[in-house]
Formats: sequence, structure tokens, C-alpha cells
Amino acid sequence: MAPTATHTRPRVAVAKLASCDGCQLTLLDLEDELLDVAERFEIADFPEASSRRSPGPYDVVFVEGAVSTPEQAEQVQELRREARLLVTIGACATAGGIQALRNWADHDAFRAAVYEHPEYVESLARATPVSEHVHVDAELRGCPIDPGQLLELLTAVLLGRRPQIRDEAVCRECKRKGLVCVEVAQGIACLGPVTQSGCGALCPAYGRGCYGCFGPRRPGNAKGWSRALLAQGRPPEEVWRLFAGFTAYAEPFRAVVTELGVAKAAAGPGSPDRAGTA
Repeated sequence: MAPTATHTRPRVAVAKLASCDGCQLTLLDLEDELLDVAERFEIADFPEASSRRSPGPYDVVFVEGAVSTPEQAEQVQELRREARLLVTIGACATAGGIQALRNWADHDAFRAAVYEHPEYVESLARATPVSEHVHVDAELRGCPIDPGQLLELLTAVLLGRRPQIRDEAVCRECKRKGLVCVEVAQGIACLGPVTQSGCGALCPAYGRGCYGCFGPRRPGNAKGWSRALLAQGRPPEEVWRLFAGFTAYAEPFRAVVTELGVAKAAAGPGSPDRAGTA
């Protein structure tokens, strides 16, 4: 993608919805590359980094966070209008994040349990990824995102080409690193076979199973893998907890979570009894 005719450098904005700011901080944590990024891009609007604000339009808008309030639903429409390239960053923006677990439970009951005056809190009954509201041009997944993938996307913007981001399961990263499979060798439940790569197989490298923070690989057979885990004799509760993490609301993890009844076990006031297992 080339810069706009009126600017010598691509103009970048970074916006926050319902999130923890961790993915925005990945940009600030680029360390050796940060000065190069600032030299090649005009950081026009980035409240996490500077009080300097500059209006759009922008060449690239990075959006962190899920749409969780009526105000955010309007904000994301405005961001789409101002962006030539809209990129969602992180599990919240691409999959709804942890807050999307409320989508299976009683929203009003949760709000009343958390806030002393819930009537003051305007929130939507469902927390949703940005793509359910507007067209998204690219996604950077993870909790938080991978700095290498972020740099690759920025490089692609400068060169006017498609980002070269691997489309493969975490298991491939394990193989390249020579890691022993924790599922096979230790019997640890792992979402590696159905999770998009990008984390560098961090959890398996430390002897624990992948818990899907980069979201489901499409077309990974999440339902088939959940049934394989059940067939090993694992309790249904263990399996749905595995899928009901940072990216539970992203299909096809969402289908597994719903099938196993995690919504009804989502530990909240007013939540109905847990459903039966698949």
C-alpha cells in the first residue's frame, strides 16, 4: 500500500476499545526498531504514547479491543471511515477476548455483581470482535500480538505488498524448534493442532499445553479435536475450559464452547445450570 498523495509517510493511528493495552504496548516495545518505525511512519494519533492528537484520514489504523459498549460500536464505524487500512490487533479485537465469555451468560446479572451501581454502566449484552461491525483489512492475533508479525505488516505497508504471515498450526512451530510433543509424551491437553501459529510455541517450550491465545486456525477441526480429547477420558469440564479462553468467541472454538455447555458454567450470578456434554 502506498502512502496518500498528500503525505510523504503513511499516517498511522492506534485506537483502543475494551482491552488491557497490552497489544498497543507491543508497538512501543519494539526497542531497536521503534526509531525506524517512527522515521518511516507518521504516528498521527496514539493516546497510549502521546497526548498529541491529529485527525484523520489515516493510512493505517490499528484497533485494539472488543466492541463492548454502545459508544465503542459508534467509534469503530468512525475508525473505519477514517482508515484506508484497518488492522485489528490482539485476541480482544479479533475474537472478542475474555470479555466475550459473558456472551454465554446473563449480562445484567454479571453487571450487577461487579458494579455497585450497574445502572451507571452502559454496556452491550455481547462483547464482539471488530469484524462483526465493520470490514477489517488485516488481523494480528495473539494475547499480546507478536512483534515480528507487527513489523512484517508495517514493512508490507511500506512496500505495497501482502504481509507474509505463516498460515499454520502451532504444532508446526513445535516441530521446527525440535520440541517434544507435550500431548503425546506427557498427556497434557494442548490446543496446538487447531491454533494459529505466531507465538513461537511458547507454552509447549516450557512444558505446558497451548491454550489458543492466537485463536483457531481455519479450517482447523476444533470439534474433531475436542472429541478426541474427550475420547482420551478427559472430563468435559477440562475440555471446555481449554477452549473457553482468550479466543473462545472465535469460530470454530465458539462452536465447541457452546456444544460443551461452557456458557452455562461460566461462573456468574444468574447463570443457568451447566448443559450436558457433547
